[in-house]
Amino acid sequence: MRSDIVKKGYTRTPHRSLFRATGLKDEDFDKPFIGVANSFIECIPGHFYLNEYAKIVKDEIRKNGCVPFEFNTIGVDDGIAMGHSGMLYSLPSREIIANSIETVMNAHKLDALLCIPNCDKIVPGMIMGALRVNVPTIFASGGPMAAGKGLGGEQIDLNTAFEAVGAYETGKINEEELKAIECAACPGGGSCSGMFTANSMNTLCEALGIALKGNGTILALTPEREELLRAAARRICEIALDERFKIRNLINEKSIRNAMVMDMAMGGSSNTILHMLAISREAGAPLDIAELNEISRSVPHIAKVSPSLPGVHMQDVQKAGGLGAIMKEIAKFDSSLLDLNLLTISGESLGERIQNDDIKDENIIHTVANAYSKRGGLAILFGNLAEQGCVIKAAGIIGERKFSGKAICFNSQDEAIEGISGGKVQKGNVVVIRYEGPRGGPGMQEMLSPTSLIVGRGLGADVALITDGRFSGATRGLSIGHVSPEAAEGGMIGLLKDGDIIDIDVDNFSINVRLSDAEIAARRAAWKYEGKKVEGRWLRQYQKLVTNASSGAILEA
Repeated sequence: MRSDIVKKGYTRTPHRSLFRATGLKDEDFDKPFIGVANSFIECIPGHFYLNEYAKIVKDEIRKNGCVPFEFNTIGVDDGIAMGHSGMLYSLPSREIIANSIETVMNAHKLDALLCIPNCDKIVPGMIMGALRVNVPTIFASGGPMAAGKGLGGEQIDLNTAFEAVGAYETGKINEEELKAIECAACPGGGSCSGMFTANSMNTLCEALGIALKGNGTILALTPEREELLRAAARRICEIALDERFKIRNLINEKSIRNAMVMDMAMGGSSNTILHMLAISREAGAPLDIAELNEISRSVPHIAKVSPSLPGVHMQDVQKAGGLGAIMKEIAKFDSSLLDLNLLTISGESLGERIQNDDIKDENIIHTVANAYSKRGGLAILFGNLAEQGCVIKAAGIIGERKFSGKAICFNSQDEAIEGISGGKVQKGNVVVIRYEGPRGGPGMQEMLSPTSLIVGRGLGADVALITDGRFSGATRGLSIGHVSPEAAEGGMIGLLKDGDIIDIDVDNFSINVRLSDAEIAARRAAWKYEGKKVEGRWLRQYQKLVTNASSGAILEA
């Protein structure tokens, strides 16, 4: 066992003495040691109950002949951190989470790992850390939140609350209606109920083969979720010493492609691109961002969930057949798109796992013949405005997929929020929010507040927004993020001026500004950037090491 390094032989007498202080007995030193990486934190709706889930997992691990050791990572709630300086810490938290997994698992030489994540950066951070450790690993998330109910009985969610702010500012709803939405949008524990980043990543864990069936869609705080956790705990005991299930044997070039095919088919969050770029690098199978358009061209978009389709949530996807039904429909359409021979954590191939999964509600999961689009729900745009690419959630576009308009530039998210709320943004504008990239922000803030204000003010179909920052998975509209190179490294987005004409063509994967090469060269020669003063010591460290979004905003020493 890997753990024999810390528990076997006379030289490990002091080590065993310390373990005995935690409650271990003689017989425990012959059992596999299982790390239970939890992410319990009381201020995140998807995590405040995970301490109870860890108890369930540890109980099942003990019953199945192994020794569990629970430890915790940190977590940031993006919704609560949204719209103020707290969001600077969101993406950097992914690196702390990865580092903490690597640290605890390698310092104590634990044999296998069960991760209990749920929200946004916590899922990819745990995957990245697990890949560095490379032991048998299973993911069992906390599960999605149920949708809320509006005054008319309609399904609502967190995105409804964000967009309600813009609606209130323009007099479309009153204060009483605003408060009613606030109190109903998030009815209980779980990751926010739409196909936002958390649920996108939790479903991709299924596609990667590192989670059991239903990980992304079975609701939180239900008996079905509890049984999923118990099954995951039993399974990690079965495979704790089986090298076939080391996480690097499951996450590889082929499974990463499978995950991206599913991301396109279900129109996942644009943040999944950022995280999968980072995960692929940790797995030693780096994904080229340009490859994603080849996938997008080939994969029909067959599942539309909030925010792309308000009123449809993860609970509906589960009832309609879950991720397996989406995968099976894509595989029937073109058998070359998915590698169904890949091993999954349950011991069956991907094909065996989904063989009995059929669409149960074609209003929720469409057939390919009735696809929302012949192309995938995400796209990478290239051009003189984004030479290294930028990302759009095509599934969330409200208006036209081709747009030209005059730039109106803001040098921070705060400036943009003030400008949008103050009425500076008009129909036909391309809102530019810059110096918010991984290095410029630092931390690549999510822009849900600006996009929600635009939609809430009735401009969603008439305004585009581009940024070197990123968007919440709850964003909809013609919102283009991850522009690379970013402004802080001299990218074209930092050279734009108010009134510049920007051309966006999603179906041709292009984004350009109408400027001559001579004008661009002149602006670049005159460009100066002294950098943003950053108070937090961790943020200063992050700023020095982080790469741009086209490589996943990973840290490089």
